[in-house]
Amino acid sequence: MLPLALTCAAVDDVTAWCLLAVAIAVTRTNSMIGAVPIIIYSVLYIGAMLTVGRWLLKILSTYYDRTGKLSQLMLAGIYMAVVLSALITEAIGIHLIFGAFLLGAAMPKNSRLVREIAEKTEDFVLIFLLPVFFAYSGLKTQIGLLNSPELWLLCSAVLGVAIVGKYVGTYYAARSCNLNRQEASALGWLMNTRGLTELIVLNIGLELGVISPILFTMLVIMALVTTFMTSPLLEWAYPKKSIRLHSQSDPVQGFENSSGSDNLALQSTTETAQIPISIGYRILVPVANPNTQKGLLQLATLIAQNDRQSAIINPLSLIELEEDYLFQSTPFEANRLIDRRLQQLNTLIATLEPIESRAIFQPIVQIGYDVAQKTAVIAALDQANLVLLGWHRPTFTNNRLGGRVAQMLGSTPADMAVFIDANDDSLIKRSNQTILVPYTANDHDDLAVEIAIRMLLNNQNRRLELVQVVSNQTKDGELSIELNSLLENLPAEICARITISTIEDIDPIPKIVEISGQVDLTIIGIGRAWGRRKPIFDHYTDRIAIQCTSSLLIARRYSQFSSHLSFVLEDNKGRQ
Repeated sequence: MLPLALTCAAVDDVTAWCLLAVAIAVTRTNSMIGAVPIIIYSVLYIGAMLTVGRWLLKILSTYYDRTGKLSQLMLAGIYMAVVLSALITEAIGIHLIFGAFLLGAAMPKNSRLVREIAEKTEDFVLIFLLPVFFAYSGLKTQIGLLNSPELWLLCSAVLGVAIVGKYVGTYYAARSCNLNRQEASALGWLMNTRGLTELIVLNIGLELGVISPILFTMLVIMALVTTFMTSPLLEWAYPKKSIRLHSQSDPVQGFENSSGSDNLALQSTTETAQIPISIGYRILVPVANPNTQKGLLQLATLIAQNDRQSAIINPLSLIELEEDYLFQSTPFEANRLIDRRLQQLNTLIATLEPIESRAIFQPIVQIGYDVAQKTAVIAALDQANLVLLGWHRPTFTNNRLGGRVAQMLGSTPADMAVFIDANDDSLIKRSNQTILVPYTANDHDDLAVEIAIRMLLNNQNRRLELVQVVSNQTKDGELSIELNSLLENLPAEICARITISTIEDIDPIPKIVEISGQVDLTIIGIGRAWGRRKPIFDHYTDRIAIQCTSSLLIARRYSQFSSHLSFVLEDNKGRQ
Protein backbone atom coordinates (compact mmCIF):
# COMPACT_ATOMS: atom_id res chain seq x y z
CA MET A 1 0.00 0.00 0.00
CA LEU A 2 2.73 2.47 0.93
CA PRO A 3 4.71 2.03 -2.33
CA LEU A 4 1.50 2.71 -4.29
CA ALA A 5 0.73 5.79 -2.18
CA LEU A 6 4.28 7.09 -2.61
CA THR A 7 4.08 6.62 -6.38
CA CYS A 8 0.71 8.40 -6.59
CA ALA A 9 1.99 11.24 -4.41
CA ALA A 10 5.10 11.61 -6.59
CA VAL A 11 3.00 11.86 -9.76
CA ASP A 12 0.70 14.31 -7.99
CA ASP A 13 3.61 16.52 -6.90
CA VAL A 14 5.28 16.53 -10.32
CA THR A 15 1.99 17.50 -11.94
CA ALA A 16 1.50 20.24 -9.33
CA TRP A 17 4.98 21.66 -9.95
CA CYS A 18 4.42 21.79 -13.71
CA LEU A 19 1.06 23.51 -13.31
CA LEU A 20 2.62 25.88 -10.81
CA ALA A 21 5.31 26.87 -13.32
CA VAL A 22 2.63 27.62 -15.94
CA ALA A 23 0.54 29.55 -13.41
CA ILE A 24 3.51 31.68 -12.37
CA ALA A 25 4.36 32.45 -16.00
CA VAL A 26 0.78 33.52 -16.73
CA THR A 27 0.62 35.60 -13.54
CA ARG A 28 3.83 37.49 -14.25
CA THR A 29 2.86 38.32 -17.84
CA ASN A 30 -0.84 38.89 -17.12
CA SER A 31 -1.81 36.95 -20.26
CA MET A 32 -1.69 33.45 -21.67
CA ILE A 33 -0.14 34.62 -24.92
CA GLY A 34 2.58 36.56 -23.12
CA ALA A 35 3.40 33.44 -21.10
CA VAL A 36 4.09 31.34 -24.22
CA PRO A 37 7.79 32.39 -24.54
CA ILE A 38 8.32 31.64 -20.83
CA ILE A 39 6.67 28.23 -21.24
CA ILE A 40 8.85 27.49 -24.31
CA TYR A 41 12.04 28.51 -22.44
CA SER A 42 10.93 26.39 -19.49
CA VAL A 43 10.35 23.32 -21.69
CA LEU A 44 13.77 23.80 -23.31
CA TYR A 45 15.43 24.11 -19.92
CA ILE A 46 13.63 21.01 -18.63
CA GLY A 47 14.80 19.10 -21.70
CA ALA A 48 18.38 20.32 -21.20
CA MET A 49 18.35 19.31 -17.53
CA LEU A 50 16.96 15.84 -18.23
CA THR A 51 19.49 15.17 -20.99
CA VAL A 52 22.72 17.15 -20.67
CA GLY A 53 22.24 17.84 -16.96
CA ARG A 54 21.51 14.21 -16.16
CA TRP A 55 24.53 13.14 -18.26
CA LEU A 56 26.82 15.49 -16.30
CA LEU A 57 25.39 14.31 -12.99
CA LYS A 58 25.91 10.70 -14.06
CA ILE A 59 29.58 11.47 -14.73
CA LEU A 60 29.80 12.95 -11.24
CA SER A 61 28.15 9.82 -9.83
CA THR A 62 30.60 7.57 -11.67
CA TYR A 63 33.52 9.60 -10.33
CA TYR A 64 32.12 9.26 -6.81
CA ASP A 65 31.74 5.48 -7.22
CA ARG A 66 35.38 5.29 -8.30
CA THR A 67 36.73 7.39 -5.45
CA GLY A 68 34.21 6.24 -2.84
CA LYS A 69 34.25 9.62 -1.13
CA LEU A 70 32.06 12.72 -1.28
CA SER A 71 34.60 15.49 -0.83
CA GLN A 72 33.77 18.96 0.42
CA LEU A 73 34.55 20.35 -3.04
CA MET A 74 32.08 17.96 -4.70
CA LEU A 75 29.37 18.76 -2.16
CA ALA A 76 29.95 22.50 -2.59
CA GLY A 77 29.74 22.06 -6.37
CA ILE A 78 26.40 20.28 -6.07
CA TYR A 79 24.99 23.02 -3.84
CA MET A 80 26.22 25.64 -6.31
CA ALA A 81 24.48 23.73 -9.12
CA VAL A 82 21.24 23.84 -7.12
CA VAL A 83 21.54 27.61 -6.70
CA LEU A 84 22.48 28.10 -10.37
CA SER A 85 19.50 26.05 -11.55
CA ALA A 86 17.22 28.07 -9.28
CA LEU A 87 18.57 31.35 -10.65
CA ILE A 88 18.08 30.19 -14.24
CA THR A 89 14.41 29.35 -13.67
CA GLU A 90 13.95 32.68 -11.89
CA ALA A 91 15.49 34.46 -14.90
CA ILE A 92 13.27 32.51 -17.29
CA GLY A 93 10.22 33.80 -15.46
CA ILE A 94 9.12 30.87 -13.29
CA HIS A 95 9.89 30.59 -9.61
CA LEU A 96 13.42 29.76 -8.45
CA ILE A 97 12.19 26.81 -6.37
CA PHE A 98 11.28 25.05 -9.61
CA GLY A 99 14.94 25.04 -10.67
CA ALA A 100 16.08 23.44 -7.43
CA PHE A 101 13.33 20.81 -7.77
CA LEU A 102 14.37 20.11 -11.36
CA LEU A 103 17.99 19.47 -10.40
CA GLY A 104 16.87 17.00 -7.76
CA ALA A 105 14.67 15.24 -10.33
CA ALA A 106 17.66 14.91 -12.69
CA MET A 107 19.91 13.26 -10.07
CA PRO A 108 20.64 9.54 -10.76
CA LYS A 109 18.34 7.67 -8.39
CA ASN A 110 20.31 4.43 -8.03
CA SER A 111 23.55 6.05 -6.98
CA ARG A 112 25.22 5.85 -3.58
CA LEU A 113 26.06 9.50 -4.20
CA VAL A 114 22.40 10.47 -3.69
CA ARG A 115 22.24 8.59 -0.41
CA GLU A 116 25.37 10.26 0.95
CA ILE A 117 24.15 13.70 -0.11
CA ALA A 118 20.91 13.00 1.74
CA GLU A 119 22.82 11.91 4.84
CA LYS A 120 24.91 15.08 4.82
CA THR A 121 21.98 17.39 4.04
CA GLU A 122 18.86 15.99 5.65
CA ASP A 123 19.72 16.72 9.28
CA PHE A 124 20.36 20.38 8.56
CA VAL A 125 17.19 20.64 6.46
CA LEU A 126 14.96 18.91 9.01
CA ILE A 127 16.41 20.51 12.13
CA PHE A 128 16.93 24.06 10.86
CA LEU A 129 15.50 24.93 7.44
CA LEU A 130 12.15 23.12 7.77
CA PRO A 131 11.23 24.70 11.15
CA VAL A 132 12.28 28.10 9.78
CA PHE A 133 10.01 27.61 6.77
CA PHE A 134 7.05 26.60 8.94
CA ALA A 135 7.69 29.55 11.23
CA TYR A 136 7.86 31.82 8.17
CA SER A 137 4.54 30.43 6.93
CA GLY A 138 3.03 30.75 10.40
CA LEU A 139 3.99 34.41 10.66
CA LYS A 140 2.10 35.06 7.42
CA THR A 141 -0.97 33.23 8.66
CA GLN A 142 -3.32 35.74 10.28
CA ILE A 143 -6.07 33.79 12.03
CA GLY A 144 -7.54 37.09 13.22
CA LEU A 145 -8.61 37.88 9.65
CA LEU A 146 -11.28 35.18 9.96
CA ASN A 147 -13.37 37.42 12.17
CA SER A 148 -16.90 36.52 11.13
CA PRO A 149 -19.09 33.40 11.01
CA GLU A 150 -19.35 33.75 7.21
CA LEU A 151 -15.57 33.53 6.80
CA TRP A 152 -15.35 30.49 9.08
CA LEU A 153 -18.20 28.91 7.11
CA LEU A 154 -16.27 29.59 3.90
CA CYS A 155 -13.15 28.09 5.49
CA SER A 156 -15.17 24.97 6.36
CA ALA A 157 -16.43 24.80 2.77
CA VAL A 158 -12.85 25.01 1.46
CA LEU A 159 -11.84 22.23 3.83
CA GLY A 160 -14.81 20.07 2.81
CA VAL A 161 -14.20 20.51 -0.90
CA ALA A 162 -10.49 19.69 -0.45
CA ILE A 163 -11.22 16.49 1.49
CA VAL A 164 -14.06 15.25 -0.73
CA GLY A 165 -12.23 16.11 -3.95
CA LYS A 166 -9.02 14.29 -3.04
CA TYR A 167 -10.52 11.34 -1.15
CA VAL A 168 -13.44 10.58 -3.48
CA GLY A 169 -11.33 10.98 -6.61
CA THR A 170 -8.63 8.68 -5.27
CA TYR A 171 -11.13 6.14 -3.92
CA TYR A 172 -12.99 5.62 -7.20
CA ALA A 173 -9.77 5.66 -9.23
CA ALA A 174 -8.38 2.91 -6.96
CA ARG A 175 -11.61 0.91 -7.19
CA SER A 176 -11.46 1.11 -10.99
CA CYS A 177 -7.97 -0.42 -10.76
CA ASN A 178 -9.35 -3.45 -8.85
CA LEU A 179 -8.27 -2.44 -5.34
CA ASN A 180 -10.68 -3.59 -2.66
CA ARG A 181 -12.72 -1.08 -0.67
CA GLN A 182 -10.45 -1.11 2.36
CA GLU A 183 -7.27 -0.53 0.34
CA ALA A 184 -8.98 2.12 -1.82
CA SER A 185 -10.17 3.96 1.28
CA ALA A 186 -6.70 3.82 2.85
CA LEU A 187 -5.14 5.15 -0.35
CA GLY A 188 -7.71 7.95 -0.42
CA TRP A 189 -6.79 9.11 3.08
CA LEU A 190 -3.08 8.86 2.32
CA MET A 191 -3.50 11.04 -0.76
CA ASN A 192 -5.74 13.47 1.12
CA THR A 193 -2.90 14.69 3.30
CA ARG A 194 -1.39 18.05 2.35
CA GLY A 195 1.79 19.35 3.89
CA LEU A 196 5.04 20.86 2.71
CA THR A 197 4.27 21.07 -1.02
CA GLU A 198 0.96 22.86 -0.42
CA LEU A 199 2.58 25.37 1.93
CA ILE A 200 5.24 26.14 -0.68
CA VAL A 201 2.57 26.73 -3.32
CA LEU A 202 0.55 28.93 -0.94
CA ASN A 203 3.57 31.06 -0.05
CA ILE A 204 4.36 31.58 -3.76
CA GLY A 205 0.74 32.49 -4.46
CA LEU A 206 0.71 34.98 -1.61
CA GLU A 207 4.01 36.45 -2.76
CA LEU A 208 2.69 36.94 -6.33
CA GLY A 209 -0.56 38.42 -5.06
CA VAL A 210 -2.64 35.62 -6.62
CA ILE A 211 -4.34 34.84 -3.31
CA SER A 212 -5.30 37.22 -0.54
CA PRO A 213 -4.11 36.94 3.09
CA ILE A 214 -7.59 35.73 4.08
CA LEU A 215 -7.58 32.94 1.49
CA PHE A 216 -3.98 32.11 2.41
CA THR A 217 -5.05 31.63 6.04
CA MET A 218 -7.97 29.40 5.02
CA LEU A 219 -5.75 27.25 2.81
CA VAL A 220 -3.08 26.92 5.49
CA ILE A 221 -5.76 25.70 7.92
CA MET A 222 -6.92 23.26 5.25
CA ALA A 223 -3.37 21.94 4.73
CA LEU A 224 -2.82 21.45 8.47
CA VAL A 225 -6.20 19.82 9.16
CA THR A 226 -5.94 17.38 6.24
CA THR A 227 -2.43 16.43 7.35
CA PHE A 228 -3.30 15.85 11.00
CA MET A 229 -6.49 13.91 10.22
CA THR A 230 -4.72 11.37 8.01
CA SER A 231 -3.26 9.16 10.73
CA PRO A 232 -6.48 8.50 12.76
CA LEU A 233 -8.61 8.12 9.63
CA LEU A 234 -6.08 5.73 8.09
CA GLU A 235 -6.15 3.65 11.29
CA TRP A 236 -9.95 3.61 11.10
CA ALA A 237 -10.05 2.67 7.42
CA TYR A 238 -7.17 0.18 7.42
CA PRO A 239 -6.31 -0.78 11.03
CA LYS A 240 -3.01 -2.41 11.96
CA LYS A 241 -4.83 -5.66 12.69
CA SER A 242 -5.96 -5.87 9.06
CA ILE A 243 -2.44 -5.11 7.84
CA ARG A 244 -1.11 -7.88 10.10
CA LEU A 245 -3.65 -10.40 8.80
CA HIS A 246 -2.88 -9.43 5.22
CA SER A 247 0.85 -9.85 5.84
CA GLN A 248 0.44 -13.18 7.58
CA SER A 249 -1.55 -14.61 4.68
CA ASP A 250 1.84 -14.92 2.98
CA PRO A 251 4.20 -15.60 5.89
CA VAL A 252 7.44 -15.46 3.95
CA GLN A 253 6.91 -12.88 1.25
CA GLY A 254 4.94 -10.29 3.19
CA PHE A 255 5.55 -8.60 6.47
CA GLU A 256 4.21 -5.87 8.64
CA ASN A 257 6.19 -3.29 10.48
CA SER A 258 4.79 -2.77 13.96
CA SER A 259 6.49 0.55 14.69
CA GLY A 260 3.54 2.89 15.06
CA SER A 261 2.71 4.87 11.95
CA ASP A 262 5.46 3.43 9.77
CA ASN A 263 3.38 0.55 8.43
CA LEU A 264 5.56 -0.56 5.57
CA ALA A 265 4.71 -3.68 3.57
CA LEU A 266 7.45 -4.93 1.32
CA GLN A 267 8.28 -8.22 -0.32
CA SER A 268 11.31 -10.40 0.17
CA THR A 269 13.28 -10.56 -3.04
CA THR A 270 14.28 -14.18 -2.55
CA GLU A 271 12.23 -16.68 -4.49
CA THR A 272 13.83 -19.55 -2.61
CA ALA A 273 11.93 -18.52 0.52
CA GLN A 274 8.68 -19.88 -0.95
CA ILE A 275 8.82 -23.30 0.68
CA PRO A 276 5.96 -25.81 0.93
CA ILE A 277 4.81 -26.50 4.49
CA SER A 278 5.11 -30.28 3.98
CA ILE A 279 8.88 -30.33 4.56
CA GLY A 280 9.76 -32.96 7.17
CA TYR A 281 11.89 -30.91 9.55
CA ARG A 282 12.52 -27.19 9.57
CA ILE A 283 15.00 -25.05 11.51
CA LEU A 284 14.69 -21.28 11.57
CA VAL A 285 18.06 -19.59 12.16
CA PRO A 286 18.01 -15.83 12.90
CA VAL A 287 21.32 -14.49 11.57
CA ALA A 288 22.30 -11.11 12.96
CA ASN A 289 25.62 -10.83 11.13
CA PRO A 290 26.26 -13.07 8.09
CA ASN A 291 30.00 -12.42 8.41
CA THR A 292 30.37 -13.96 11.89
CA GLN A 293 27.77 -16.71 12.25
CA LYS A 294 29.05 -19.50 10.07
CA GLY A 295 29.25 -21.81 13.10
CA LEU A 296 25.54 -21.28 13.79
CA LEU A 297 24.55 -22.45 10.31
CA GLN A 298 27.01 -25.32 10.50
CA LEU A 299 25.40 -26.51 13.74
CA ALA A 300 21.95 -26.21 12.14
CA THR A 301 23.17 -28.56 9.41
CA LEU A 302 24.36 -31.13 11.96
CA ILE A 303 20.96 -31.07 13.68
CA ALA A 304 18.73 -31.05 10.61
CA GLN A 305 20.40 -33.22 7.98
CA ASN A 306 20.21 -37.00 7.97
CA ASP A 307 19.29 -39.74 5.54
CA ARG A 308 15.97 -40.56 7.24
CA GLN A 309 14.07 -37.26 7.01
CA SER A 310 13.95 -34.33 4.59
CA ALA A 311 14.86 -30.99 6.12
CA ILE A 312 15.03 -27.29 5.38
CA ILE A 313 17.10 -24.65 7.15
CA ASN A 314 15.84 -21.08 6.88
CA PRO A 315 18.54 -18.52 7.70
CA LEU A 316 16.49 -15.47 8.70
CA SER A 317 17.98 -12.01 8.40
CA LEU A 318 15.87 -9.12 9.69
CA ILE A 319 16.97 -5.66 8.60
CA GLU A 320 16.26 -2.79 10.96
CA LEU A 321 15.98 0.32 8.78
CA GLU A 322 17.78 3.33 10.18
CA GLU A 323 15.12 5.95 10.85
CA ASP A 324 17.63 8.79 11.12
CA TYR A 325 17.09 9.60 7.46
CA LEU A 326 13.68 9.73 5.84
CA PHE A 327 15.00 8.61 2.46
CA GLN A 328 15.92 5.22 3.93
CA SER A 329 12.25 4.46 4.62
CA THR A 330 11.45 4.21 0.92
CA PRO A 331 10.70 0.86 -0.75
CA PHE A 332 13.68 1.31 -3.08
CA GLU A 333 16.10 1.65 -0.19
CA ALA A 334 14.54 -1.31 1.61
CA ASN A 335 14.74 -3.51 -1.49
CA ARG A 336 18.37 -2.50 -1.99
CA LEU A 337 19.19 -3.54 1.57
CA ILE A 338 17.28 -6.81 1.14
CA ASP A 339 19.20 -7.66 -2.04
CA ARG A 340 22.55 -6.91 -0.38
CA ARG A 341 21.75 -8.98 2.72
CA LEU A 342 20.51 -11.88 0.59
CA GLN A 343 23.78 -11.84 -1.31
CA GLN A 344 25.69 -11.92 1.99
CA LEU A 345 23.68 -14.93 3.16
CA ASN A 346 24.23 -16.80 -0.10
CA THR A 347 27.96 -16.08 0.14
CA LEU A 348 27.97 -17.48 3.69
CA ILE A 349 26.03 -20.59 2.65
CA ALA A 350 28.51 -21.20 -0.18
CA THR A 351 31.30 -21.65 2.41
CA LEU A 352 29.55 -24.39 4.39
CA GLU A 353 30.74 -27.99 4.41
CA PRO A 354 29.89 -30.56 3.24
CA ILE A 355 28.90 -29.17 -0.15
CA GLU A 356 25.73 -31.26 -0.40
CA SER A 357 24.38 -29.63 2.77
CA ARG A 358 24.05 -26.27 1.03
CA ALA A 359 20.99 -27.47 -0.90
CA ILE A 360 18.78 -27.50 2.20
CA PHE A 361 19.29 -23.79 2.94
CA GLN A 362 16.48 -21.43 1.99
CA PRO A 363 17.33 -17.86 3.16
CA ILE A 364 14.64 -15.40 4.22
CA VAL A 365 15.33 -11.65 4.30
CA GLN A 366 12.78 -9.17 5.61
CA ILE A 367 12.42 -5.74 7.21
CA GLY A 368 11.52 -5.62 10.91
CA TYR A 369 11.95 -3.05 13.65
CA ASP A 370 11.06 -5.40 16.54
CA VAL A 371 13.33 -8.38 15.93
CA ALA A 372 11.94 -10.52 18.75
CA GLN A 373 8.33 -10.03 17.70
CA LYS A 374 9.08 -10.51 14.00
CA THR A 375 10.99 -13.74 14.66
CA ALA A 376 8.09 -15.04 16.75
CA VAL A 377 5.60 -14.32 13.96
CA ILE A 378 7.73 -15.99 11.28
CA ALA A 379 8.44 -19.02 13.48
CA ALA A 380 4.71 -19.54 14.05
CA LEU A 381 3.67 -19.03 10.45
CA ASP A 382 6.59 -21.03 9.09
CA GLN A 383 5.83 -23.92 11.50
CA ALA A 384 9.46 -24.20 12.52
CA ASN A 385 10.38 -27.30 14.53
CA LEU A 386 13.35 -25.53 16.08
CA VAL A 387 14.58 -21.93 16.24
CA LEU A 388 18.36 -21.89 16.54
CA LEU A 389 19.64 -18.60 17.92
CA GLY A 390 23.19 -17.30 18.19
CA TRP A 391 24.34 -15.78 21.47
CA HIS A 392 24.52 -11.99 21.73
CA ARG A 393 26.31 -10.30 24.59
CA PRO A 394 23.66 -8.28 26.52
CA THR A 395 24.35 -4.60 27.01
CA PHE A 396 22.47 -3.74 30.20
CA THR A 397 22.61 -6.94 32.23
CA ASN A 398 25.17 -9.31 33.72
CA ASN A 399 23.02 -12.29 32.77
CA ARG A 400 24.89 -14.20 30.08
CA LEU A 401 21.54 -14.96 28.43
CA GLY A 402 19.81 -11.63 28.89
CA GLY A 403 18.93 -8.82 26.49
CA ARG A 404 17.48 -9.69 23.10
CA VAL A 405 18.08 -13.42 23.59
CA ALA A 406 15.77 -13.36 26.62
CA GLN A 407 13.14 -11.42 24.65
CA MET A 408 13.15 -13.95 21.83
CA LEU A 409 13.09 -16.95 24.16
CA GLY A 410 10.16 -15.43 25.99
CA SER A 411 8.06 -14.69 22.91
CA THR A 412 8.80 -17.31 20.24
CA PRO A 413 6.13 -20.08 20.06
CA ALA A 414 8.51 -22.90 19.12
CA ASP A 415 11.26 -25.01 20.62
CA MET A 416 14.44 -22.93 20.76
CA ALA A 417 18.14 -23.35 21.31
CA VAL A 418 20.80 -20.70 21.99
CA PHE A 419 24.27 -21.47 20.64
CA ILE A 420 27.40 -20.09 22.32
CA ASP A 421 30.24 -20.88 19.93
CA ALA A 422 33.71 -21.62 21.30
CA ASN A 423 35.15 -20.86 17.81
CA ASP A 424 37.16 -24.05 17.64
CA ASP A 425 35.27 -25.77 14.78
CA SER A 426 35.55 -29.03 16.73
CA LEU A 427 32.19 -30.30 15.49
CA ILE A 428 33.48 -30.14 11.91
CA LYS A 429 37.20 -30.91 12.11
CA ARG A 430 37.25 -33.91 14.46
CA SER A 431 36.30 -37.34 13.15
CA ASN A 432 35.30 -38.65 16.61
CA GLN A 433 33.01 -36.19 18.37
CA THR A 434 31.42 -36.26 21.80
CA ILE A 435 28.31 -34.41 23.00
CA LEU A 436 27.62 -33.80 26.69
CA VAL A 437 24.08 -33.42 28.07
CA PRO A 438 23.79 -32.69 31.82
CA TYR A 439 20.37 -34.05 32.79
CA THR A 440 18.18 -32.82 35.66
CA ALA A 441 14.90 -34.46 34.55
CA ASN A 442 12.85 -31.58 33.14
CA ASP A 443 11.20 -30.89 29.79
CA HIS A 444 14.04 -28.66 28.59
CA ASP A 445 16.61 -31.36 29.31
CA ASP A 446 14.47 -33.80 27.32
CA LEU A 447 14.69 -31.43 24.37
CA ALA A 448 18.46 -31.24 24.82
CA VAL A 449 18.65 -35.03 24.61
CA GLU A 450 16.47 -35.10 21.47
CA ILE A 451 18.69 -32.55 19.74
CA ALA A 452 21.79 -34.55 20.69
CA ILE A 453 20.28 -37.76 19.33
CA ARG A 454 19.42 -36.02 16.07
CA MET A 455 23.10 -35.15 15.78
CA LEU A 456 24.01 -38.81 16.30
CA LEU A 457 21.99 -39.77 13.22
CA ASN A 458 24.24 -38.14 10.63
CA ASN A 459 27.60 -39.26 12.05
CA GLN A 460 28.32 -42.80 13.21
CA ASN A 461 31.44 -41.60 15.07
CA ARG A 462 29.51 -39.14 17.24
CA ARG A 463 28.78 -40.15 20.84
CA LEU A 464 26.52 -38.82 23.58
CA GLU A 465 27.45 -38.62 27.26
CA LEU A 466 24.24 -38.28 29.25
CA VAL A 467 25.15 -37.17 32.78
CA GLN A 468 22.36 -37.32 35.37
CA VAL A 469 22.78 -34.45 37.80
CA VAL A 470 21.59 -35.13 41.38
CA SER A 471 21.77 -32.10 43.67
CA ASN A 472 19.59 -30.07 45.98
CA GLN A 473 17.75 -28.86 42.87
CA THR A 474 16.68 -32.34 41.74
CA LYS A 475 14.47 -34.85 43.52
CA ASP A 476 16.28 -37.97 42.41
CA GLY A 477 18.55 -39.35 39.75
CA GLU A 478 15.90 -41.08 37.68
CA LEU A 479 15.28 -40.30 34.03
CA SER A 480 11.92 -38.83 33.11
CA ILE A 481 9.20 -41.14 31.83
CA GLU A 482 9.41 -39.43 28.43
CA LEU A 483 13.17 -39.94 28.16
CA ASN A 484 12.97 -43.58 29.29
CA SER A 485 10.34 -44.23 26.62
CA LEU A 486 12.50 -42.51 24.04
CA LEU A 487 15.62 -44.53 24.86
CA GLU A 488 13.68 -47.79 24.84
CA ASN A 489 12.41 -47.15 21.32
CA LEU A 490 15.64 -45.95 19.75
CA PRO A 491 17.48 -48.19 17.26
CA ALA A 492 20.18 -50.33 18.88
CA GLU A 493 23.02 -48.76 16.90
CA ILE A 494 22.14 -45.32 18.32
CA CYS A 495 21.71 -46.59 21.89
CA ALA A 496 25.16 -48.16 21.65
CA ARG A 497 26.66 -44.68 21.29
CA ILE A 498 24.91 -43.25 24.38
CA THR A 499 26.67 -43.43 27.73
CA ILE A 500 24.70 -42.66 30.91
CA SER A 501 26.45 -41.69 34.16
CA THR A 502 25.55 -39.84 37.37
CA ILE A 503 26.91 -36.82 39.29
CA GLU A 504 25.78 -36.50 42.91
CA ASP A 505 26.92 -33.23 44.47
CA ILE A 506 25.47 -30.23 46.26
CA ASP A 507 27.17 -28.06 43.62
CA PRO A 508 27.59 -30.18 40.45
CA ILE A 509 28.55 -27.27 38.19
CA PRO A 510 32.36 -27.53 38.64
CA LYS A 511 32.25 -31.22 37.61
CA ILE A 512 30.03 -30.43 34.61
CA VAL A 513 32.44 -27.69 33.56
CA GLU A 514 35.37 -30.10 33.96
CA ILE A 515 33.69 -32.71 31.76
CA SER A 516 32.79 -30.02 29.17
CA GLY A 517 36.49 -29.43 28.62
CA GLN A 518 36.78 -32.97 27.24
CA VAL A 519 33.84 -32.84 24.77
CA ASP A 520 33.06 -30.99 21.56
CA LEU A 521 29.59 -29.66 22.43
CA THR A 522 27.58 -29.31 25.64
CA ILE A 523 23.77 -29.19 25.40
CA ILE A 524 21.83 -28.15 28.49
CA GLY A 525 18.19 -27.42 29.25
CA ILE A 526 17.31 -23.88 30.23
CA GLY A 527 16.50 -24.87 33.82
CA ARG A 528 13.58 -25.69 36.08
CA ALA A 529 12.86 -22.03 36.82
CA TRP A 530 11.82 -21.25 33.24
CA GLY A 531 8.45 -19.50 33.11
CA ARG A 532 7.84 -19.66 36.86
CA ARG A 533 9.92 -16.80 38.26
CA LYS A 534 12.27 -13.97 37.32
CA PRO A 535 14.95 -14.02 36.07
CA ILE A 536 13.92 -16.61 33.52
CA PHE A 537 17.43 -18.12 33.52
CA ASP A 538 18.22 -19.71 36.84
CA HIS A 539 21.60 -19.61 38.53
CA TYR A 540 22.38 -23.16 37.42
CA THR A 541 22.05 -22.43 33.71
CA ASP A 542 23.74 -19.07 33.79
CA ARG A 543 26.80 -20.36 35.67
CA ILE A 544 27.31 -23.15 33.16
CA ALA A 545 26.89 -20.67 30.30
CA ILE A 546 29.68 -18.54 31.77
CA GLN A 547 32.10 -21.29 32.80
CA CYS A 548 31.61 -23.92 30.08
CA THR A 549 34.80 -24.38 28.03
CA SER A 550 33.26 -26.17 25.04
CA SER A 551 30.73 -24.83 22.60
CA LEU A 552 27.38 -24.68 24.39
CA LEU A 553 23.78 -25.12 23.27
CA ILE A 554 20.99 -24.11 25.68
CA ALA A 555 17.62 -25.70 24.88
CA ARG A 556 14.17 -24.35 25.75
CA ARG A 557 11.09 -26.53 25.23
CA TYR A 558 7.92 -24.70 24.14
CA SER A 559 5.45 -27.59 23.95
CA GLN A 560 5.58 -30.99 25.64
CA PHE A 561 3.79 -32.47 22.65
CA SER A 562 6.48 -31.58 20.13
CA SER A 563 8.93 -34.29 19.11
CA HIS A 564 12.13 -34.04 17.11
CA LEU A 565 12.57 -37.80 16.82
CA SER A 566 9.12 -39.15 15.96
CA PHE A 567 10.31 -40.25 12.52
CA VAL A 568 13.09 -42.34 14.13
CA LEU A 569 10.71 -44.00 16.61
CA GLU A 570 8.11 -44.79 13.95
CA ASP A 571 10.79 -46.20 11.66
CA ASN A 572 12.17 -48.40 14.45
CA LYS A 573 8.71 -49.72 15.35
CA GLY A 574 8.09 -50.58 11.71
CA ARG A 575 11.33 -52.59 11.55
CA GLN A 576 10.49 -54.45 14.73
